[in-house]
Amino acid sequence: METEGARNAARWRDTARAVEDLGYRTLLVIDHLSDQLAPVPAMLAAADATTTLRVGSHMLANEFRHPALLAKEAATVDLLSEGRLELGLGAGWNRAEHDRIGVELPAPPTRVDRLAEAIAVVKGLLEHESFSFSGRHYTLDEVAGLPRPAQRPRPPLMVGGGGRAILSLAAREADIVGLNANLASSRSDASSAATMTGAATAAKVEWIRAAAGSRFDALELSVRVYYTAVTSDAEAAAEGLGPLTGLPVAEALRSPHLLLGDTERLVDSLQEYREIYGISYFVITADAYEAFAGVVARLG
Repeated sequence: METEGARNAARWRDTARAVEDLGYRTLLVIDHLSDQLAPVPAMLAAADATTTLRVGSHMLANEFRHPALLAKEAATVDLLSEGRLELGLGAGWNRAEHDRIGVELPAPPTRVDRLAEAIAVVKGLLEHESFSFSGRHYTLDEVAGLPRPAQRPRPPLMVGGGGRAILSLAAREADIVGLNANLASSRSDASSAATMTGAATAAKVEWIRAAAGSRFDALELSVRVYYTAVTSDAEAAAEGLGPLTGLPVAEALRSPHLLLGDTERLVDSLQEYREIYGISYFVITADAYEAFAGVVARLG
């Protein structure tokens, strides 16, 4: 489940406990400059309030943090949560947010290149007590990979996006590959929604398969669900999303990024998406987690 956060400490702890009690596996925190909790301390607070719930980021924008500092924070969260961290890392996409704080958001090819180096740095520091690196974008000289994370060799890494280059990188380097809309244009609108169809999802899975090679079967495939409506009238829900997504009703009902229908239909849809695409990890937004709990219970 993905959440923006809560307004105070008690509510955040209560949310984390509710998510755990309802059977969700992981609580994910997004990384934006909007009115939300900062991801790293929020993850640690959620872990401290629960006992089995995994915590993660979805996704940390690479340009906001130096990867060596991120690795230290990730190791600390994993150590203090006793091995419950899932580290989600992305190339970043929201140009307005980057502009607002004066941080350059490079063109997509450079973003992916920088992310590839950042992944090498993060993995190197999480897996070794000391690590050096020399690349086009980052340089490290015998940096200590301390503290050591609880999970070995390191916490699972989630990398995702909607374009071929970043999904291919994720296929080669990540443990969890997140399928998203293509946000290379730095906009989340109907043009990006067009990349959320069933056909687009099938194409993305084939990109991942081609890039992963022999490691494909070991990957976990995830999808970012943008809209969830637990309703007896799935077609009406799909039609209502038309102005936002630009998708015909039939396409909306077949998109793994849009979960629309009653509990029975949603259970069937998730099982179908697992069978067709191999997706087993669905990221539900905070506004839907209580309504969606019946689906979680059925699948659990």
